[in-house]
Amino acid sequence: MRPGLGDQAVGDRPRSAAPRAACLRGRSNAYRSRMLDENSVAVLGTGTIGAAMARNLSAAGLSVRAWNRTRARAEPLAGHGVTVMDEAAEAVRGAGTVLTSLHDGPAVLAAMRAAAPGLAEGTVWVQASTVGPDGLAPLAEFAQAHGLRLLDAPVLGTKAPAEAGELTVLVSGGSGSPLVRERVAPVLDAIGAKTLWLGDEPGAASRLKLVVNNWVLTLINGTAETLALAEGLGVEADDFLGVVAGGPLDAPYLQAKAKLILEGAYEASFPLSGARKDAELITRAARDAGVRLDATPAMAERLRRAEAQGHGRDDAAASFFASYETSDYGRGDARGSA
Repeated sequence: MRPGLGDQAVGDRPRSAAPRAACLRGRSNAYRSRMLDENSVAVLGTGTIGAAMARNLSAAGLSVRAWNRTRARAEPLAGHGVTVMDEAAEAVRGAGTVLTSLHDGPAVLAAMRAAAPGLAEGTVWVQASTVGPDGLAPLAEFAQAHGLRLLDAPVLGTKAPAEAGELTVLVSGGSGSPLVRERVAPVLDAIGAKTLWLGDEPGAASRLKLVVNNWVLTLINGTAETLALAEGLGVEADDFLGVVAGGPLDAPYLQAKAKLILEGAYEASFPLSGARKDAELITRAARDAGVRLDATPAMAERLRRAEAQGHGRDDAAASFFASYETSDYGRGDARGSA
């Protein structure tokens, strides 16, 4: 009997499988990490922005695999050199970078959990969705648990700039590693015209995105309410727009959203359901920070009303209809139908 082993012989000791399993997982992760293709990008989520990103990444010469919960929405990407996968885990296997572009934090987390069997330690994760501070926390925990290098990277821009590869990418994370920045540079260059690095730890980018979107929502809902007021008071919308045109009260976004409302052309550039989600994220973040907002919670309620009228997939300018009891108001006139 060896000293210090008590009454149980070495050969008789029950062996736990856990340490061996952990060792094997570690070896597997290390092996997969060495097999990462830095020229390969997996895009999870192929909605309006995600699909545009995938096309631009492919056009930039990167090897792109895409996955979407509803495969049919991703299928058109095959014509742009993108390989469409049935499973998220297949899409990410061997990819040096994973890019997520989904509706909200829970959707991102669900996609990454589905992808987990194919993920390798050291993979760079570019998280481009608007998830807010609350939504980012569980994603950071997931990244740490799987050895991923998380970049908090929400984007500024809607359908047209996304398709042109002219988004502004807000980035925080990477722990200040020049290697991470170098690896992800071709991806960021392909999807955006400008990248703004905001710090070494995730979070700063998501906070700035909420501040920017609060202003975007103010412009959209202010435009919608003002045009509804003009109609109610018998004021021509063109008279209002003409008075402010070119002056300090004018804004390109005012003119663009007013045009959608007046023409009844509500094809989504910024979907109303996403705007409502963002208004709720902003409201919660402000409350958690001890900041009282009055306009944004009211905007969230306005957007919820328009969404309940059936405008969730329309452009956020369709919040115009929340000024009326039903979304049928005014259909057939200059605004057309949504």
